[in-house]
Amino acid sequence: MIFRTIFHSLVSRLGPRLGHYDVAHTRFRVLPTDLDILNHMNNGVYLSIADIGRFDLLVRNGVWAIFKARGWYPVVASETITFRKSLGPWQRFTIQSRILGFDERAVYVEQRFVVNGEIYTQAFIRGRFLKRGGGVVSIDELVDAVGPVPEGPGVPAWLVNWGADAALPPTRAEAPSVWE
Repeated sequence: MIFRTIFHSLVSRLGPRLGHYDVAHTRFRVLPTDLDILNHMNNGVYLSIADIGRFDLLVRNGVWAIFKARGWYPVVASETITFRKSLGPWQRFTIQSRILGFDERAVYVEQRFVVNGEIYTQAFIRGRFLKRGGGVVSIDELVDAVGPVPEGPGVPAWLVNWGADAALPPTRAEAPSVWE
């Protein structure tokens, strides 16, 4: 995965520029190291490749440079993924990534694994941005840096509800592992 990450970080810098809220199309091929024992792409690999797709989006839409200059970096707070069809060995696919919008605490990104225009897998990511010096980047700071989300569908209500329902306690709060 590290070689694929390095490769795509170079390609992203050379790829076409995007607006902050445009859809990024990042091309991949299923490699033998991506496969599980059933000879299709391992479910964990999807999430790693989705990371690369989001990085490509942030580099090509200019957001990565803005955040880097301010000492900010992204972290995934939660993610959900739904599989429709399997990706097999050597199969080509594209990840389509776009920023959907914000709620009061997080940024939402949709990613689709697409083959010949057909969605095979869909993922939603709820992320936050942290400051290298400590602390969380507020949504107001994010909007000041990249501009408001354009009019359109935005973040679906079910996704905001899912983000709240799936959240764990804050890092400074207790979170005992007690099975009921």
